[in-house]
Amino acid sequence: ARARMRQVVALRRLRIHQGGQLVGQRQKVPAGRGRREMVAANAGGVKGAAAQPPATGFTEPDQVKRFGEAKASGSKRVLDIDSVYDPSWMKGARVLVTGANRGIGLSLAQEAARCGAVVIGACRKASKELEAIENVEIVDGVEVTSNEACEALASALQGKDPIDVLINNAGYFPDVSDDFTNGLNFEENLKQYDICAVGPLRVTAALVNKGCLKQPGGKVINITSQGGSALWRQVQNANKGGDYGHHMCKAAANMCGVLMAEELRPKGIAVANLHPGFNRTGMTKKYEHIWDIEGAVECSVGAKRVMHEIGRVGLLESGAPFINCEDGLLIPY
Repeated sequence: ARARMRQVVALRRLRIHQGGQLVGQRQKVPAGRGRREMVAANAGGVKGAAAQPPATGFTEPDQVKRFGEAKASGSKRVLDIDSVYDPSWMKGARVLVTGANRGIGLSLAQEAARCGAVVIGACRKASKELEAIENVEIVDGVEVTSNEACEALASALQGKDPIDVLINNAGYFPDVSDDFTNGLNFEENLKQYDICAVGPLRVTAALVNKGCLKQPGGKVINITSQGGSALWRQVQNANKGGDYGHHMCKAAANMCGVLMAEELRPKGIAVANLHPGFNRTGMTKKYEHIWDIEGAVECSVGAKRVMHEIGRVGLLESGAPFINCEDGLLIPY
């Protein structure tokens, strides 16, 4: 029965946009692919499990290899987003971005406004950069860990034109030790859960229940991370684990998106989980030593990648896509 279930899952219908075209009605995973093989090392225990090779339409889990292959092949989608960028969907759209006062959230708000959207910037405290955006409506005091603050955000927007796209971007990634060797930080783990996983649920529920999100035709976009892929921990965290709070909260955020997709589908609201790519922000500065080798980009470029994929998100018959905005391909949950 379990074997049959795996086969059904592997053969389930997928709607994948690749290179601007709809491809792949069914994808069959060859038998034996992805099986864990524990191989004894010469002098140090066991090696990490063999990574599951990406199926057709799925992106490469090894970040360095992925970027290297993109450079070798001259991938315009990865190396020159402007060559494929389609921002036309933003003209006249009402776009709400949480965490819009800095980082990738600020760049998303700036890019949306540049492309003709009416931007609603939600944040705890406005920044000068956010205030400088033309035609932006700022709602500050929005703490996504507070039910009351999220309800107040919805109340402030109730009765106005509905939101076309909600981008749940507010996040938190502290620069603290979080492993067995250097010490776990449970308080910070829970804070990450509250902001990154429960926060999008609070915001989305408040807006949907008060009729602030377009029904049908609205979109809910959760900015999560490839760090939330359980399968990819075999590659990106092989033999080292670590950053428990970050990876666990992003996996939970992905689950939030998948569940919301099922509940909101009858209302005509599409939901997608997007990995924005590796961006050079204050939050990722602790990894600046690998920015170049892993292809980290400025937030202005990362924002275009995200907006390009948002324009391609549509209402699916089932499921919620988990998309790598670096190359537009899927990431396995």
